Amino acid sequence: MFGSSGRHHDERLINGRDATVQRLSSIKAVICDWDGVFNDGFKDAEGGSPFSEVDSMGVNLLRFALWLRKEELPYSAIITGQHNLFAERFAQREHLHGVYMGFTHKPEAFDRFLAQHGLKPDEVLFIFDDVLDLPVAERCGLRVLIGHRATELFQRTCIQRGLVDVHINLGGGHHGLREACELLIQLLGNWERVIDHRVAFDATYQRYLTARQAVVLEVVRNAR
Repeated sequence: MFGSSGRHHDERLINGRDATVQRLSSIKAVICDWDGVFNDGFKDAEGGSPFSEVDSMGVNLLRFALWLRKEELPYSAIITGQHNLFAERFAQREHLHGVYMGFTHKPEAFDRFLAQHGLKPDEVLFIFDDVLDLPVAERCGLRVLIGHRATELFQRTCIQRGLVDVHINLGGGHHGLREACELLIQLLGNWERVIDHRVAFDATYQRYLTARQAVVLEVVRNAR
C-alpha cells in the first residue's frame, strides 16, 4: 500500500521535505515507544522484549547528529506501557534521560518528561507504532510512524488524521527504527559528518560521548 523499502526518501515525508526539515529544526528531544519500535512486539514469559544493536546504533547516531547542530545534547526517553527490563537496560546503557514504564495512558509520562526538562510539546520528536501512542503523537512537533504489515488500516487512519510526518514502511522487527534514524539524519544535512566523526572517534565525537555518558537516567515505574 505504501510502497517498498527501495522508494525515494521524500515519499516517506507525508508533508514534504521542506515542512519536515522545518519541524526538525525545532526538535530538542527524542521520545520512543518500545514494543513494536525497537522490536516486533512479541513478549517472553516475563513480559520482556529485546532490542537490536542495529537500531541502537541508529538512535545513537541520531542523537549525535542532533548534538552536532549546537553541541547540545538532545533529551531522550522511552515511554512504554509495560514494565520491561530490556527497555530499562537499554536506557541505562545508552544514557537516556528517562525511561517511563507501565504507562498505559502515555500523556502522564509525556507531561512529566516535559516538565522535568522544561520542554514544549512541539520540541519533541516522537517515534511510535500503535494506538496507545496517539495521545502523545497528537501533541508532538515531529511524528515518525513505524509501519507493520498487519496495521495498514491503522497507518492510513493516522496519516489521514494528520498524526504522521514521517512514515516508515519497515516494522520494528525489521529495523524500521534504524531506517527512520538514518532518514532524519539525512534531513538534518549532516550524514557524512556523523559517519566521519564516529569512524574517526575524534575529538568532536568524544565531546558528544562525554556529554552523553554524563546523563543520569531517571527510571519511572508506574504502579497502576
